[in-house]
Amino acid sequence: MRLRHAAGAAFGALTLLLTIPTSASAAVGEFQYTYVGLDGKPHITFLLDPAGAECHTLPEVADPAASEPAFSPRNRTTATATVFTEPDCEGDYFSLRPLTGRGSERLKFRSVVFSN
Repeated sequence: MRLRHAAGAAFGALTLLLTIPTSASAAVGEFQYTYVGLDGKPHITFLLDPAGAECHTLPEVADPAASEPAFSPRNRTTATATVFTEPDCEGDYFSLRPLTGRGSERLKFRSVVFSN
């Protein structure tokens, strides 16, 4: 009789685990980039543990009429980072491999998406 109760409890626990929604995957680590601020000087900033499979338009360079694009990306996340020349992950793109991907100051971009 105990075996039947144990099997029933195990089945119930498995069913519960399968019905719990999972969180969106995130790229673990830091994505660093440089942009020119309103003071005309370069500033380095980063996205920490960014959400995966979601477009991230960089707020400092989101408006093409008001700012230069970001440059010199460093992908220190666990996911592939694809940078785009336009906001909302549009335009030309370039992919940076996980953990060691980097681009020079000639690589200009305004948005990025992370994929595993």
